[in-house]
Amino acid sequence: MPFISKDWRSPGETWVKTQEGWEKKKVLENCKTYTKISRGDSSEEENDPDTAIQPHCHITIKCTKEIAGFNELDEAVKRLDFRSAVRDVRRFNYICALLELLIGQQMTALSGCSQKALLAMLEEVASHATTSQYNPRGFRRLLGNLRALRSAERDACWGGPLGSQFLWHQHATKIERILNMAAEMQICEPSPDTRPKLLQLPEECIREIILRLSDHRDLTASAESCEQMAAIVSEQRIWKELVKFHFNQQQVELVLSKDNHTIDWKEVYHSLKKTFGINEERQYAEMLSLCRYCRCLFWRSLGHPCIADQCPEFRARIQEAGGASAPCPVPPSAFLKFFSL
Repeated sequence: MPFISKDWRSPGETWVKTQEGWEKKKVLENCKTYTKISRGDSSEEENDPDTAIQPHCHITIKCTKEIAGFNELDEAVKRLDFRSAVRDVRRFNYICALLELLIGQQMTALSGCSQKALLAMLEEVASHATTSQYNPRGFRRLLGNLRALRSAERDACWGGPLGSQFLWHQHATKIERILNMAAEMQICEPSPDTRPKLLQLPEECIREIILRLSDHRDLTASAESCEQMAAIVSEQRIWKELVKFHFNQQQVELVLSKDNHTIDWKEVYHSLKKTFGINEERQYAEMLSLCRYCRCLFWRSLGHPCIADQCPEFRARIQEAGGASAPCPVPPSAFLKFFSL
């Protein structure tokens, strides 16, 4: 008798055709639910705590003979709702750093779904950077990689680019649209009627703003803007706080000379940067985190549905073992190691 049923190898996922191609229904529903919540739309679905889905993604850390699994980059991007995260000021630099690692020649080796997801993220970055004028430097860094990707399309194999011609035509259209947005982007000065302006603030307020900058290139650019900013940036306290932010006491003591009583903290910072490099975890206001218990990637500020919170028995075992462990931060370079790229 023939076996009339679903194929036992079926993963049980339902696929839905969208404007961008075929998507898994479960992933699509999760993204749509979180997007509504993040935008503040009011509905019965959002008021129900059971349907308020936090963007998260379960991953396979490693494959063994007993566990054969793999992680899909495009699915992780959708489940973590990277496109909406672009418009969060805390996550913008993280998204740009991730795109900088992927957009370019390496992207030609990715699957078509991953390529579409990354270009959609980049288009969202371009739209946000041009409308809000926030962090245009991060966006401009991506443009060089994007032009390299456009030139990859011209690398012919038997008269055409590798992959589907229709897919690459869509990519080329989107790339041109992004480059046109970048060409039209202009940084507008505040209105003359805007009060107070930055330099009209008390010097103590300006100094506190400067102390919040974590990138030495921003300090250098601020010093080049006017004499008042240059005077503040040249203060030793500014560079000392930058050193304390990026490096620990042991690293600082290795560079400082015990015989030298006058310390130039700017030179100390550049010496430490050359010796140890910048801690990647300190470059972002928020990063992805990895739960040590349920092997789940999530945004720290949003949390995730964890087994430690849902299972009383598991929670009791954690308390017996000495308490919960903090999630592991995941920089962009570490995030990409979860995928076969």
